[in-house]
Amino acid sequence: MTLDVAPSGSSFRLSPLTSPLLGQARHGFFTREGGVSTGPYASLNCSTRSGDTPENLAENRQRVAAHMGVAPAHLLGVTQVHGANVITAEQPWAPGAGAQADALVTTRPDLALGVITADCAPVLFSTSDGTVVGAAHAGWRGALAGVLEATLAAMGHLGATATDIKAVVGPCIAQESYETGADMRATILAGDRQAAIFFAPGLRPGHYQFDLAGWCVFRLQRAGIGRAAALGMDTLSDERRFFSHRRRTLAGGGPIGHQISVIATGPRPV
Repeated sequence: MTLDVAPSGSSFRLSPLTSPLLGQARHGFFTREGGVSTGPYASLNCSTRSGDTPENLAENRQRVAAHMGVAPAHLLGVTQVHGANVITAEQPWAPGAGAQADALVTTRPDLALGVITADCAPVLFSTSDGTVVGAAHAGWRGALAGVLEATLAAMGHLGATATDIKAVVGPCIAQESYETGADMRATILAGDRQAAIFFAPGLRPGHYQFDLAGWCVFRLQRAGIGRAAALGMDTLSDERRFFSHRRRTLAGGGPIGHQISVIATGPRPV
């Protein structure tokens, strides 16, 4: 399922995408546009683990925080490791000092939860009233490990029920761009036989095209979520708006920036 999306404005000319499915929560799937970084990091690179300058990273993240209505120190992230660990954010920590995890949840309105991606799927979660929110980084390894289901469970520990939670899969590599080998397909199917329907025959013998976003939506639906959908935007093919690890690899490697996707509870704090 693909949702209509609309750009949101800001004084910094950021261009995050939003979904009506998460209407009660402040959120944005930020693109690479609107920052100050240059070269391969141009322009809204938000990855503290990249080779970008600390000054540019701080300014980019400050712009995102301002758009979300939180203090720069309250824009939180984790050290992403393609696993299933989820952090419950109860107080801020220093940028780049987040624990090893691939998802965050919170009920605090002064905290914004961010995940960094450049082809993997950013997934934002919210209860209907926007009082419990979550953000997950779901590459195929993390999705197979159960990070999406773990995020639902962590939100449950904060008082949410699965049927009241909605989730949106943001921009990620699309099936037509995501060629995989037989070994990756075999690994995924060994852990989730129902994932077979998300592999289409590839253009080359022994290869497949994998629908990461569709599989993420399917896993959430299977876990009993109230509603899940995908924006349906391809990070590889849209170079103007998105960073892409696969695009960088196809071009021969080199440094790369990452976009950020962020969610916070309810309306902006007064």
